[in-house]
Amino acid sequence: MRRDPRLWLLISIVIFVAVSLYSREITSSIRGGSYYWGIAIDVGINIILAVSLNLINGHTGQFSLGHAGFMAVGGYVAAKLTLLYGASIPSGLQPIFLFAALLVGGGVAAATGFAVGVPSLRLRGDYLAIVTLGFGEIIRVIFQTSEFFGAATGLVGIPRLTTFGWTWGLAAVTVYIVACLVNSTYGRGFIAVHDDEIAAGAMGINPVRYKVTAFVIGAFFAGIAGGLYAHHKGTLSPSGFDFVKSIEIVVMVILGGMGRTAGVILAAIILTILPEMLREVSSYRMIIYSLLIIGLMLARPQGLFTFGKKGAEH
Repeated sequence: MRRDPRLWLLISIVIFVAVSLYSREITSSIRGGSYYWGIAIDVGINIILAVSLNLINGHTGQFSLGHAGFMAVGGYVAAKLTLLYGASIPSGLQPIFLFAALLVGGGVAAATGFAVGVPSLRLRGDYLAIVTLGFGEIIRVIFQTSEFFGAATGLVGIPRLTTFGWTWGLAAVTVYIVACLVNSTYGRGFIAVHDDEIAAGAMGINPVRYKVTAFVIGAFFAGIAGGLYAHHKGTLSPSGFDFVKSIEIVVMVILGGMGRTAGVILAAIILTILPEMLREVSSYRMIIYSLLIIGLMLARPQGLFTFGKKGAEH
């Protein structure tokens, strides 16, 4: 399996689909099963977001703060397609239609990432972070003022088509593609740009090209995650894609260890479950949550799960 990670991918997808097929039985057998099932789907969506951003921030060494904007593009486009044409699709073909809607949403998000990346990725560090943050807010405001996408009210009545199998299956695909890309001969260019952009350029590597490629791929998977999110929650609001959402995704990447795929996955799981575990102290939940993150960052500034060699994880 270590020699052929495709086997891991196939086994993972089969397991997730099988579990999804028996979701009703599992939900009915567990007290509050639908609540825990929803959290499991949220975890899968956040894994896709964190791993895709890790390609940009961790492996390529950029600092993007606009990931929620690409998630919004994918979510709104996929949800609008479902609202416009989903009712006319037979129930047996709904999963295929959902997959097509996710791909279209991801494609539009990737095109948006290209439009944002070409002018902004010539910048570095804090300047790039500010520009991507600005672009993310521009995207959010566009949806907030567009009547076609529901303006400030957003989109409601979105069919809940997202399942555990779809979410975790696509999360497995995301991890597989990003890991294989980074470990490929071409993908070593991402790491070269991360380590020393000037030296990489001197060796014939075009840093802007690699940064834009990482940005487009990351935006595509963020759009996929947005589409899953829309069809999981049933509603979309522009306020759910503000800069705070982007920072939440960045925190997952930093906490897991920049460029560490396994660590980022574990951080996404922990930071999704932790707020739910603190619901018993709802009045102080976000304060405790914030203090825990600050404490972890002070104790492990290099990342909580920094093990193995960067770029060598699947």
